[in-house]
Amino acid sequence: MQSDLKTPLLASFASHASEPLLQGHGGSAIGIIGSGDFSRSLSIRLVACGFRVVVVSRDVKRVARGLFPEGVEFRSQREAEDGAERMVFVAVYPEHYDTLLGLREWLAGKVLVDVSNATSLNSREQSNAERLAELFPKSKVVKGFNVISAWALQVGAHDGNRQIPICSDCSISKAMVLQLARHLGFSPMDMGGLCVSRDIEEAPLILFPSWGGPILATFLLFLFFYGYNFLRHILLPYLDQGENNFYQLPLVTVNETLPAVALVTLALVYLPGLVAAVLQLSRGTKYKRFPLWLDCWLCRRKQLGLLSFLFTALHAVYSMCLTLRKAAGYTLLNAAYHQVKAGVENSWVEQLVWRSDLYLSCGILGFGVLSLLAITSLPSVGNALNWREFTFVQDLVMLL
Repeated sequence: MQSDLKTPLLASFASHASEPLLQGHGGSAIGIIGSGDFSRSLSIRLVACGFRVVVVSRDVKRVARGLFPEGVEFRSQREAEDGAERMVFVAVYPEHYDTLLGLREWLAGKVLVDVSNATSLNSREQSNAERLAELFPKSKVVKGFNVISAWALQVGAHDGNRQIPICSDCSISKAMVLQLARHLGFSPMDMGGLCVSRDIEEAPLILFPSWGGPILATFLLFLFFYGYNFLRHILLPYLDQGENNFYQLPLVTVNETLPAVALVTLALVYLPGLVAAVLQLSRGTKYKRFPLWLDCWLCRRKQLGLLSFLFTALHAVYSMCLTLRKAAGYTLLNAAYHQVKAGVENSWVEQLVWRSDLYLSCGILGFGVLSLLAITSLPSVGNALNWREFTFVQDLVMLL
């Protein structure tokens, strides 16, 4: 019975797992086809982590070797056939893949890491990685490292806060690239087969994919409240009494708009949770999917909360700057002149003093709690909290 328990369930996997996939410090070299900025930055990172690097170029004489780290070997495409590298990075433009057909025999059986990006979004064309796999059918193509910039590769071997999506149809080759990414200090993500390579190639072209709806909503709210304050405090007094308050547009009107937008945006953070709870109670179960609009709304709560914090912080800064205006100085001088002219020695009003102090105290307290909520929404901080601690912060914000 004990012998049966010691027998691995997947014998083939156990054999591959027992042997090292990658070997640094004198092991098999890692090849890089291309001598551009990405090739130079990748070679710097690989050499810093103890790997031997071989750079393959069409014209070795034109390569600026002084930009590469010491120890990097340079070979032409004709000399590349003498190498025995197991993994080769293809760091050339996709339109130049055809120029590598002469290396088919050398690249046969090797792991080709395609680092190219897409040139346009929502294209139905074949991905660069799939095209590379068709051109080199005897090689094992892996998509990865395209979301990392040349600068990120040079910042050091201990920068492990960057995620790298990786996909391939060969599980063993993908495991090698995943291991290499971890060895270089990155956080790799297994995205599955090569069919998702198009999504990985388009990832660097997407600009804040989950922020479009929240930003549009807050922008429309800002326009609405700004227009309302403009009509009420500027346009109507001008039409009714001829009072010119247009100087308030860049600062006072904006400061009156910011807290309204912040409060409504914060309400939009907690409202979908209540709607979802009512929907579950009406259905009598929590195992049915929410409507698409509610599901998208629930997934955008963090973005709405951060935008609410942004408008709150801007309101705090604008409020502190109100006393720095020339208009505030003129208003204070006019009030002092009228007080002296009226013979008022003490204009202290106890009720107004209490009201203003309480108003400012509540505002500062609310801003502090909202800052705590924004900080806990950061992944590095949120991962350090358990579920009870996180819900405590959420409930504290709702009570205030």
